[in-house]
Parts: sequence; structure tokens; C-alpha cells
Amino acid sequence: MRKLTINNVRNEVVGIDRKIPLLDGRLVQYINLDNAATTPALRPVFDKVNEFLPWYSSVERGAGFKSRLSTEMYRRAREIVRRFVGADPDAYTVIFTKNTTDSINKLAHRIDFASDDIVLRSIMEHHSNDLPWRMNANVEYININPHGGLDLDHLDHLIAKFQGRIRLIALSGASNVTGYLNPIHEIAKKAHAVGAEIFVDAAQLAPHRKIEMRSLDDPSHIDYLAFSAHKIYAPYGTGVLVGRKDTFLKGDPDSVGGGTIELVTADEVRWADLPEKEEAGTPNAVGAVALAEAILCMQQIGMDSITDHEARLSTYLLRKLKKIDGISIYGDTDPNNTAQRLGVIPFAVDGMPHQLLAAILAYEGGIGVRNGCFCAHPYVLKLLHVSRSRIEEYKEEVEHGSHEGLPGLIRVSFGCYNEESEVGALIEQLERAVRGEYYGEYIQDRKTGEFWPKGYKEDFDPYFSLF
Repeated sequence: MRKLTINNVRNEVVGIDRKIPLLDGRLVQYINLDNAATTPALRPVFDKVNEFLPWYSSVERGAGFKSRLSTEMYRRAREIVRRFVGADPDAYTVIFTKNTTDSINKLAHRIDFASDDIVLRSIMEHHSNDLPWRMNANVEYININPHGGLDLDHLDHLIAKFQGRIRLIALSGASNVTGYLNPIHEIAKKAHAVGAEIFVDAAQLAPHRKIEMRSLDDPSHIDYLAFSAHKIYAPYGTGVLVGRKDTFLKGDPDSVGGGTIELVTADEVRWADLPEKEEAGTPNAVGAVALAEAILCMQQIGMDSITDHEARLSTYLLRKLKKIDGISIYGDTDPNNTAQRLGVIPFAVDGMPHQLLAAILAYEGGIGVRNGCFCAHPYVLKLLHVSRSRIEEYKEEVEHGSHEGLPGLIRVSFGCYNEESEVGALIEQLERAVRGEYYGEYIQDRKTGEFWPKGYKEDFDPYFSLF
């Protein structure tokens, strides 16, 4: 296969040429601008998985040739991940999980929190980097500034206020709502200076930026890091948790059973070495192979090339959005700053529900975006300046089964394969929507809040079916 570059990677995206039906009966090529949620598979990943499947067998302890081969590939995948994040093999372990959420829950259960320990996490966090800490430790929010970025002064205030009690600072490497990049190594220094550690949710960071966890001797090192394969062009159900060995060597694993033990008697258990101790049950070897191949693809393209390409798309989109009356953009809106952020851009159309706009883009433009609060409700509510009294009203509405009026935004998020013509198609459809020039009559579902075209019957079976 030819070498992957930023200029030819689009041709290597599985399903890039698939056409989908529109409300008016036309078939058009799908435009995916929802990469922050899930990326499509790359062709080399698809091919590598298919190449591996005839050899797929049980991992670890199998005596047969296929089992030994599968075990070796699983171990090589782990090594590729370790190198990708720049983790010292003597200090860190690489644990395969289901996804980032699973990784964070594991870490939240494995850190030996004392009763008065505090976890600092920002208000911009995805729920997956918020809720597990709430359930396992005392938590405090780091505020955001008026533009939605992390308030570093407030972080310093919290560090001073709770010095001696802060066990962990848990932050996203990049926001899945606004694309803000957090200064994780600068914050790591602040954490280590007061005896705390840092965890980085790299689910958004890993597909777009080079990661370096650094040596434990470096005050700016990252102690724990997690990301998901399905956001880095390998949607085969794998996640990663890279963390300090000294943490996971202590205590019992959070999930136990086959694969986690060295010896079990009727009254004693001896745990296996790392990382097997933390990977209960039969591992997802296919997912590990897929992730490893996706990482090799990213490295072949070059993370700097990916950064530059997505910055150009973001600049183009921001400049176009600013010319449309009635559109409000959130986060950093400066088209000149796109190299210092991810290609994740949230906006709203004045007077139009976000659910309706997303439906118009999908049914009439064949464009997939995300709408809502993006599993980051506190952050989006803060960006939208929703009052506490209004939040209470929303709670009441949800309690009575209605999601009709819930606030939210439209989010466009780029992958390395998106191109300028797709942004142009989005802008054209947005301009028509703002002018009210959409032809569908849309009805809102009270329970879900979603809109769908009145009288439109959707049939998926001609495209894909399980029976």
C-alpha cells in the first residue's frame, strides 16, 4: 500500500463514498462532521483486522500456534501504544480497556483515596471525567474564563486552598465542546509541586496532537492518561489506560476473574503481574490490533500534518460562520488561533432549536453534526449563561418526561480526512436554514427532543440489515 499522507488519507477512509438518502429523494455522499464523537475506520485498519482474523485465537496461556501468535500481536499492540504516548516502560503500564470511560472508572477505583482527599477537575470535563470522581472522592470544580478556557488563576487558588489534601488533578487534554487545549504539562508541574498527581483524558487529544507522558523524574510528567480507539479511526471497541505501575501494583484489581490471577486456592489469591492483573476476562485482541494499526497510520501521516490540515479547515469555517447573521459561535472564535486549538467548533442559530437545525442539516443536506450538550452539561450551561433558576426549570421538565426545550449547541468536529468542500456544503445549508429556506415540515418528539420530517418513512434495510 502507498504511504499515507494528509493529502491521500481521505481515499483510505472506509465508507467515504457511501451515498445516503435525503428528504427529497436524492442520494448524496455523506458528510461526517461529528468526528469528536466517533471517527470512521481507516482502510489499513480494516485490512489489518481482516488479515488478523484467520489467525485470531485465545490470548495468553494458549499452547496452540494461533494462540501464541495472537498473544504476541496483543503484546506488540501494547508496545505500539506505549511508544505513541511516550511512556517509560519501567515506570508505566499499558492497560487495555473498553473505552476512555471504562479507563477512568478503573482509575477512580484503583487510586487509594483517603477520606479527605480531593480531586480537582474542570467544569469543561466530559461526564466520563467527572462522574467517576464524584463517586470515589471529594471533588472541586476548576472554573472557566469568559471565553470557555480553563481559569488557571482559579486553579492556583484551589491548589493553595486545599494544599496537602489534593490527591489528583483530572483534566481533559482538549475539550470535546470547544476544542480548547489545556496546558497539561504546566498543570502537571503545579500538581507535583504540592504532592498531587495528574490524570489526562486524552480522548480528544490523541487523534490530533502528539502526546508525551515524559519521565517520572520530569516535574511536568503525566501520571495517568486514557483514550479510545473509536476516536482514532479504529472503532473496534478498545480503550487504553496508561498509568504508573506503583499505583496498580498496590491493592486488588477493581474487576477480578480469569486472566487477573497467578494462583488461586480455596482460601488465597495471588494476582498476576501487570498489566494482566488489571485486564479481567478474555481481552479484545482484535480491537488491540486495530488500535495499533491506527496509531501507525497516524504516525505515518504525521501529527504535525494533521494539526495543520485541521487548523486550515477550522480557520475557513470560522471565517464563513462570522459572515452569517444570526449565528453565535462559542469558545475561541478567532480564525487566527486555530493552530492552538482543535477543530471542534460549537455554535447556535438565534431563534432556532439546536435539535431542529441538526435535523435540517441531516435530512436536507446529508451532513452529520452533533447537537446538544455533548456529555458536558455543566460546561455548555455555563457557556450559554443559563441561570440557576432556569436549570431548575429544566430539571422539572425532564422529570415530567420532556426534553423539548433543553438547551444545547451544534458542534462541528473535523477529522484528518475532511476537506474544504465539505465545509462549503455545510455553510450553504446553514445559510438556507437561517433564511428559513428548508422544505421539510418538522415535528418534535417531546420525550427525546429530536425533530423529524412529518410523514417521512425511513427504511434502513436497503443500506444495511441484520435480518
